[in-house]
Amino acid sequence: MKLYKINVNGKTYEVEVESIEEKESKVQPKKEETSNESTTNVLAPMQGKITTLNVKVGSVVKKGDVLMVLEAMKLENDILCPVDGYVRQLLIKENQKVELNQLMLVIG
Repeated sequence: MKLYKINVNGKTYEVEVESIEEKESKVQPKKEETSNESTTNVLAPMQGKITTLNVKVGSVVKKGDVLMVLEAMKLENDILCPVDGYVRQLLIKENQKVELNQLMLVIG
């Protein structure tokens, strides 16, 4: 991140600007090691409402599968599976509102 000062209508503001490369590297799915099995947490990329849920606990998923659809600001966003595996935990349901970075499901 880089820090800049900008001047708007005579007022000075300090802003931090993040490059696209930095942003993409931060969006990587989080993996945790628990015993010999690794898990991947799927977090909400923005606040919104889950309109469609395509998986349930135990569903086998492949990288790139559409896990769910999240509606935010009247736009539908496909939430894609980051890894191959199965749905270990499902912490949300259809028509539920989610917050930014809320844990939605765990893939094992």
